[in-house]
Order: sequence, then C-alpha cells, then structure tokens
Amino acid sequence: MIKKLMELSNAGGISGFEYTVTPVIEKLLSKYCDKVNKDVSGNVIGYIYSEVKNAPTVMIEAHTDGIGLMVKDIDERGFITFVTIGGVDPRILPAAEVVVCGKRELYGVIAARAPHLIAADEQNAGVKIENLAVDVGMSNHEVAEIVTPGDMIYFKTEAVKLLNKKLSGKYLDDRAGVIALVMALDELKGKKLPFNLAVLCAVQEEVGLRGAVTGSYNVDPACAIVIDVCHGTTPDSGSATTFKLGTGTVITCGPNIDRRMFEIAKKIADEKKIKYSIEAESGHTGTDAWVVQTTRLGVATLLLSIPLRYMHTTVETLSMKDVEATAKLIAHTLMNLDTEEFTLCTLKN
Repeated sequence: MIKKLMELSNAGGISGFEYTVTPVIEKLLSKYCDKVNKDVSGNVIGYIYSEVKNAPTVMIEAHTDGIGLMVKDIDERGFITFVTIGGVDPRILPAAEVVVCGKRELYGVIAARAPHLIAADEQNAGVKIENLAVDVGMSNHEVAEIVTPGDMIYFKTEAVKLLNKKLSGKYLDDRAGVIALVMALDELKGKKLPFNLAVLCAVQEEVGLRGAVTGSYNVDPACAIVIDVCHGTTPDSGSATTFKLGTGTVITCGPNIDRRMFEIAKKIADEKKIKYSIEAESGHTGTDAWVVQTTRLGVATLLLSIPLRYMHTTVETLSMKDVEATAKLIAHTLMNLDTEEFTLCTLKN
C-alpha cells in the first residue's frame, strides 16, 4: 500500500480542488465496495451492504484534501500572485516548487530573494504572503493565455521512501487516513458484518470540515470511526501532545469522542496486541470527528490518529507501521461491533 499512498500524495488535490485525487480514490474503493459514488460536495462515498435486513449503518471516514495556493493575479512581469488555501505556513513557501493548474499545468517556483540581497534589518522579519509570487518563466501575455485568477496551485514535491518503513511527502494529512481505510477494507474482505458499512472520503476539511458535514448527513450513520493525523515527535519537540513514529495508532478520548466507542477500541487494541497511545483532548479535536459527532441526532464517534511529523509542510513524514496499526484497529473494531454492542453505541435507535 505504500505505492498507493505515494500515488495519492503526488496527485495534488487541495481543498475545493480535489478533482485531481478523487478519481484515484474512487478506483481504490471500487475494489472493495458494492457501490461508489460522488456527492454534490465532491465527497467520495463507498458502500458495503449487509445481508441483514434493515441493518443500521456504520461509517469510517478520512479527508482527501490538502493545503495549497490559489491564483490571485498576474503582474505586468508575468509573476503570479496567490492566496493560501488552508493552514499554510508562509515559512515553507520561498523556493518551493509548485504546479499551477490553468488550461494546462505549468511548473513554477515561488520566488525567493537571495540572502545576499536581503538587508540586515530584514533578516529576522517574517515571510509575508503578499511579498511572494510564482515564477513560471513566462511573460505576462503568455501566462494570461493559460492562467486565470482562481486556478489551483499545488506543491510539486513528490513522496519518497525513507528507511525503516517511513515515508515523506505532501498531503499525507490525510491521504494516510484514506489508505488506512482501504487497508481496513482489505482486512475485512469476505467478512460478513451485521451492518451496512459506508466509507466517506471527505473534501474541504482544511477549510472548515465541510465535506464531513454534508457527507455524514447523507450517510446518516449510528456509529463512525474518523481517521486523521496527529503530531509526531520531531527533533525540536518537547510537548506531551506529540507521539513517536512507529508506536502505533493514537486513540483519542474526550468530549468529542463517544466513551463507549473509545472503550471498545481500547479493549480490542489490548486483545489483538495492536500498538497504540491515548491522546486526551478536552475540546475541539480539529478533525472531522468534531462535526460527525453532531450530525442529525448525533453519531457515536471514535477518532484514531496517525502520528505525523512536519504537519502542513511539503515533507510530512510518517511510519507505515502506524498506518498499518490504525487499519488493523479499524477492521477489528468493526468486526467486534456485533448487533448487541452496536445497539449500545446507537444513540438514535
């Protein structure tokens, strides 16, 4: 699955422009699902139907979008100014390689002044978006024939394998979650579940959890498992809210999480010897779990996270061991949601 994750990472597809990645996801889900469709918002939703008559629905979910840029204007010299989409750290932008998606794709670089030309009093000044532009090596007239304001700009960086089953690339937040869902489906293949299973790959998480709102309303699940990433331990981190790569999945507890779902997942992880950590979140988890929980009359929601270093950069880094642990816990949690346990997790029935 590492090749599939690399393919998803390289596909572009920022919030509101997921059209470059959703066809890849539709193809992945079609191997396992009875039906795969795309809703008005752009969410990809796969369904696996139970043989049980009038069975309730369980949903597993991850978001498909990443952060990026959008064309604002073209100046008289042919440089492309832009605005950010999602939580982009301006510090990663100077000298970044990008792809501008106009009438055809243009390779570009974000202009960066050489250090020799930066005055001493500017050395410690922060990077300002309004002072940056994309250089595609063309004149104003040439650029204007291909590019218009509102076009997507995504980061060019391609995924690379590191040692010890680690992977680095862009948009692993949350393409790694999508792959965890697919791996869970592979483990569930041939298993008969007492409920319908919906697989929601949601859009526009990075700009307001929007796809999860419309998608979960459409699916109307009684229980849901949301997959996202959390902060992996970095060389400069000393925070207790980071998790070492290779230590397994992270199970969240707190008011955004159904306590019964949390206890079921923790019990299964212990029984199956799946590596995990626990993250205590007192408020907003910053994930789609926040809105899935309050869909319609309420959804019993569980959040599993994959430790990720350098979040919202072009070199996000993770361990495939943690993706595998997350997938295994999803699959075994679903396999242990029998009719009686599932009813206990149902708030509506």
